[in-house]
Amino acid sequence: MSFFKKLRDKMFRSSDKIGAGLEDLVAGPPEEAAAPAEKPGLLGRLLGRDENKRVLDDAMLESLEELLIQSDMGVDTALRVTANIAEGRFGKRISSADLKEALAAEIARIMEPVARPLPIYAHKPQVVLVVGVNGSGKTTTIGKLASQFKAAGKSVVIAAGDTFRAAAVEQLQIWGQRAGVPVLTAPEGSDPASLAFDALTKAQADGADLLLIDTAGRLQNRADLMEELAKIVRVLRKKDPSAPHNTLLVLDATTGQNALTQVEIFSKIADVSGLVMTKLDGTARGGVLVALADKFGLPIHAIGVGEQIDDLSPFDPQDFANALVGRDA
Repeated sequence: MSFFKKLRDKMFRSSDKIGAGLEDLVAGPPEEAAAPAEKPGLLGRLLGRDENKRVLDDAMLESLEELLIQSDMGVDTALRVTANIAEGRFGKRISSADLKEALAAEIARIMEPVARPLPIYAHKPQVVLVVGVNGSGKTTTIGKLASQFKAAGKSVVIAAGDTFRAAAVEQLQIWGQRAGVPVLTAPEGSDPASLAFDALTKAQADGADLLLIDTAGRLQNRADLMEELAKIVRVLRKKDPSAPHNTLLVLDATTGQNALTQVEIFSKIADVSGLVMTKLDGTARGGVLVALADKFGLPIHAIGVGEQIDDLSPFDPQDFANALVGRDA
């Protein structure tokens, strides 16, 4: 199964909500829907297509804005997207297929500049610090990345830096065994910065390509935990002044607009270099990824739609846009 088909199938909550909403917009208000439908033209009849269309007017645009805001695209982004769709189409009759195509094109245009795979540098080891709030999917994302990079011929070391949650360490150990990747651990409650230092020392000695460091889930309003994260960065730079080379913020799509606040906070503390969005299969609010791209312009390296290793894939803007609005590729 292609990742697009999996993405489209698993994003059914978002795509069904937006796709159905777009079809309802074209159908019009109840009083319009009750009126006799326009007969399809000759070409439509020959092809067996429903040519039901509606004039794109102010009322329809306002309803489109509301639909996009409800999908967590954010007010500013929703207004810009709607205005761009109106350009050249206002006052003309359009079908739901036309509207889906136009919306997908606008979303893809916004996402195109931020769709970049995790960069691989010649510097060894490349230190990748993975941050995010509790339950965002950091540990699973690290396991999937480690497995994928190992399968691509890279040597990888994992540091289980969430020393306060035994389940996180065990989960990484399972992924490490599955991928044949060493996982460095420390006793529960140990200093995560010390573990990160030791892991970098080992990765340097082993000549590893990548060092992936897990961190405890940070509550962005807890200054003490954020200081601990800053300490990890300071300690890493004692061994390698250029580390970390990537700081990935893992975001849970189900948190909606709160994801924007998390990006702002973590960017100040940890100099976030890229994003990974997980759990897109569990929300009807996948539009938040569009809002993130529009507001911050940070690279989106990958998206996740499940728990299997192949459920994390490099971000493809057109596939995402089509899946979000319920279009076939």
